[in-house]
Amino acid sequence: MKGKDLLSVADLTGEDIRLLISNAVEMKAEGWSTLLSEKVLALVFEKPSLRTRVSFEVAMRQLGGHAVYLSPAEVGLGKREATADVAQVLARYADAITARTFSHETLEILAKYARVPVINALSDVEHPCQALADLLTIYEKKGGLEGLTMAFIGDGNNVAHSLMLAAALTGLNFRIASPPGYRARQNIWEQTRELALGSGSEITCTEDPAIAVRDADIVYTDVWVSMGQEAQAAERRKAFASYQVNEMLLSQAKPDAILMHPLPAHHGEEVSENILSNPQSVVLDQAENRLHLQKALLAAMLGGLEIPLSNY
Repeated sequence: MKGKDLLSVADLTGEDIRLLISNAVEMKAEGWSTLLSEKVLALVFEKPSLRTRVSFEVAMRQLGGHAVYLSPAEVGLGKREATADVAQVLARYADAITARTFSHETLEILAKYARVPVINALSDVEHPCQALADLLTIYEKKGGLEGLTMAFIGDGNNVAHSLMLAAALTGLNFRIASPPGYRARQNIWEQTRELALGSGSEITCTEDPAIAVRDADIVYTDVWVSMGQEAQAAERRKAFASYQVNEMLLSQAKPDAILMHPLPAHHGEEVSENILSNPQSVVLDQAENRLHLQKALLAAMLGGLEIPLSNY
């Protein structure tokens, strides 16, 4: 993985993902190191963030490196300055670029013109770092991934796309329940189904949340209205009204199922009030694991660190 970009989960192999999880488990136990003591990470954000920004900054600090945060006002990708120019300049200063953008195309331009690795910290198409940290959390809670079933309830959004691809690469079964007009993108769906042929994952789509959740090991949901979709808020809330994850829906999963959400959550919308305080909820573990998985990712991309698969 050293020196490569990560724009999509599909840029990885199933073995890459297992190595990242193995690295993350080891690094979580070990704590701080000096592995990236001479490395600098540029954080280029078009959208504000809590978990993504802090986890990447702390990850670099715990690895002995340094992160430089650039806010939307400071950069103005494609507005104040051409994205290609920003990419080429930052590549002269930093060893890698982590970008959080509205458009996936912006990431592709950054990757094309930067001579250093570019990491997708969220775009309108994917959120690979979130999905990878989620797999780490599932591995910790369930002892593995292959053969488990995840039910994703709600919008076929960037998080859903990355989870679908990650599931297909690792043998995790994936069911998604979305209302008409809000399903996952067709090209991502087709890519996922193709990848699943190699891993044996079962990938299914339905409009019925109860069908998706039945006997699932993991129940996952996300917001109905993402940043930049505020004008569609009323329409989306109406479309997703029957897709709330509540106690009744969760009870149809396995008794030991875990409940996941990438946060921030809109309590009373996609999740019922207080359900994220349920003992089955692992949302805070998910949030913490953004740090540990991203440490493993940065170590692999900038330091070439690997841990034998036998540790997984």
